[in-house]
Amino acid sequence: MQGLFITFEGGEGAGKSTQIGRLAEHLRASGDDVLVTREPGGSPGAEAVRHVILSGAAEPFGPAMEALLFAAARNDHVEQVIRQALTAGQMVLCDRYIDSSRVYQGVTGNLDPDLMRAIERAAINGLMPDMTIILDLPAEVGLQRAHARRGVGTADRFEKETIDLHRKRRDAYLAIATAEPERCKVIAANRSADEIAADIAALVDRLKTSRGLKTKQGIEVAK
Repeated sequence: MQGLFITFEGGEGAGKSTQIGRLAEHLRASGDDVLVTREPGGSPGAEAVRHVILSGAAEPFGPAMEALLFAAARNDHVEQVIRQALTAGQMVLCDRYIDSSRVYQGVTGNLDPDLMRAIERAAINGLMPDMTIILDLPAEVGLQRAHARRGVGTADRFEKETIDLHRKRRDAYLAIATAEPERCKVIAANRSADEIAADIAALVDRLKTSRGLKTKQGIEVAK
């Protein structure tokens, strides 16, 4: 049985980690085998690249270098972890995936769209998410949350960028959702964690039902 691949996207401080955890709990209550993973990272090879990217060590070499590093990490993650988990019937929940590259390197990195599409094809080899949850909130709110979460720690490569760039990324995510409404679902993230989690659970339950998978109520729907 093939599992479902659900990705979470959004700007800094949007609450992706919290909501992935909440959805994982919801799915496990249905008896699902759930894998929670992240990008960059998620596999030994990808984790080795993660520090290079988030530390800013690749930043002086430009967005094309970062895009290639993300792609290398993503390909290892896809082939060593995600694809195998889906084949085994697991529900895979991933913190960031292709849309992050489309937004961060493609739109605000001003990389050529043809280059980005070529890099994406090589990285994922056809493995698109069944659903992408885009957690949307004003850039100012997200950065405030990120700063509060970090405390006295050092801002990573992306948190330290200008507010204008963060606003542009929010707009880019919304544009992706408009272009791909069947895959991408926008969730207003400037609400309580409980409200957000309930909306996401309802979306995923509907997706499971459409695929003939068991929901939390234990009902199995024929395909």
